[in-house]
Amino acid sequence: MSEPPGATITLPEAHTANEPSKALTAQRVLPLRRPGRWIVTAVALVLVAQVLHGLISNPFYQWNRFGYWFLRPNILDGLLITLEATAYSAVLGLIGGILLALARLSKSPVLRALSWTYVWAFRSIPLIVVLIFLYNFSALYKTLSVGIPFGPALFTFDESKLATDMVVAVIGLSLNEAAYAAEVVRGGILSVDQGHHEAAAALGLPKAYQFRRIVFPQALRSITPNYVNQLIGLIKGTSLVFYVSLLDLFGSAQTMGSTYPGDIVPLLLVVTVWYLILTSVVSIVQFYVERYFARGATRVQPPTPLQKLRTGLTDLRARIRREATV
Repeated sequence: MSEPPGATITLPEAHTANEPSKALTAQRVLPLRRPGRWIVTAVALVLVAQVLHGLISNPFYQWNRFGYWFLRPNILDGLLITLEATAYSAVLGLIGGILLALARLSKSPVLRALSWTYVWAFRSIPLIVVLIFLYNFSALYKTLSVGIPFGPALFTFDESKLATDMVVAVIGLSLNEAAYAAEVVRGGILSVDQGHHEAAAALGLPKAYQFRRIVFPQALRSITPNYVNQLIGLIKGTSLVFYVSLLDLFGSAQTMGSTYPGDIVPLLLVVTVWYLILTSVVSIVQFYVERYFARGATRVQPPTPLQKLRTGLTDLRARIRREATV
């Protein structure tokens, strides 16, 4: 029979040779009952069960066709293009963001103005507009040249031959990504305590060395989670390169949907699952990168999912044993 919270348990009298018998009492504090939490949990589980039942039992989703399309060569080729465009754009965008952030924090008013203008412009223009504009760039400039302003050209090349579909997509994604990465990097650099800058300057360390060895490693703790959010957005943003004739994951599914109109829903499910897999992998990498850079900043590193599961099972077994002894 369970006791109510705050119940008092009277223990048997204890007799000793030197002291009179006493009634020893001990109070055992039990946790408060929370019926609301259990009700909300039950409702949530019922809703999840209904959603899963609808996904499994609804013939409209055509899960047999989903299995057919999931590993088809056309889908995998589109997935490879998505990964290539994402990788190139992420690296170039981060490099551009670092340069823009340094220009924004520099003492040169010209560099600060140019960096601010770039960030303002590309954060204001939709990505699809940037991609379409670059795709038609050859209509505005037949040839590109490098030379003296208002003077002779030193190098001239045909823009239409160099600007392939992949190049256009990577340039457009990188230009857009650099604008957002610049603010992420700038915020991370500003998050470093000013005392570290002053200590490095007092030691007479060169500015470049201060940034590489002292400021930037500390800024990465703040940059990593924010930039990973940008990277996840970039993975999903690659679906827009379909509009510049590059058949990525979404473009391949869209093309197959035009050929097989009865399989549009299974193809969309295939795309959805692949994007979920990609973003999940990035999230796992993010966790371990954050855990790595947390060294020295926290006394104990955050536990891994496996460690959390092991601790949870241990606590559950201990709780069951305690309840059994009551």
